[in-house]
Amino acid sequence: MSNLSTTADVILACARTLIIAGGYNGFSYADIADAVGIRKPSIHHHFPTKADLVRTLVSRYREEAVAGLAYLERQASDPLEQLRSYTGYWVACISDASAPFCVCALLASELPVLPADVAREVRAHFRALSAWLTSVLERGGREGRLALTDTPRMEAEAFMATVHGAMLSARAYDDPQIFGAVTTRLIDRLCHPQ
Repeated sequence: MSNLSTTADVILACARTLIIAGGYNGFSYADIADAVGIRKPSIHHHFPTKADLVRTLVSRYREEAVAGLAYLERQASDPLEQLRSYTGYWVACISDASAPFCVCALLASELPVLPADVAREVRAHFRALSAWLTSVLERGGREGRLALTDTPRMEAEAFMATVHGAMLSARAYDDPQIFGAVTTRLIDRLCHPQ
């Protein structure tokens, strides 16, 4: 790996941390320069504008998410286990604070003020996650592993909203265990509807 990509990767990692902490408008290139120990012109060399930086960050985040979901598919063929693995990933990230919030979920709350290119990437993430969840829930219903009370697509949207809402609750209460408690009940309801 060259210094160029290493520096860009460090800048992106810093930006990700800052976005999770304070959102799109919660950081500047000066904040990154201070945190990383480089000058602002170096950041502009890699990412001419903040929109370029965040668009690249979200694009890479989406690629990581797609790879992660593909990994889940390879590790477990059972739809119920895939859902548990997906939420389990977030339980671990929230518990150890390595990734306490989905970058795209956080940015989605700021869609009206995001640059158009960034907003498109965020929406693409939601569409991809929804499509994956829909396919898992559809397969789970067809195989009798999950009891759906609505269409797989609507169940996927509700699942995604509940997961992101549980992230907010964990943050609001400063209690990582809230996330696991909420998502465990979510999956239990899919197994045993009330």
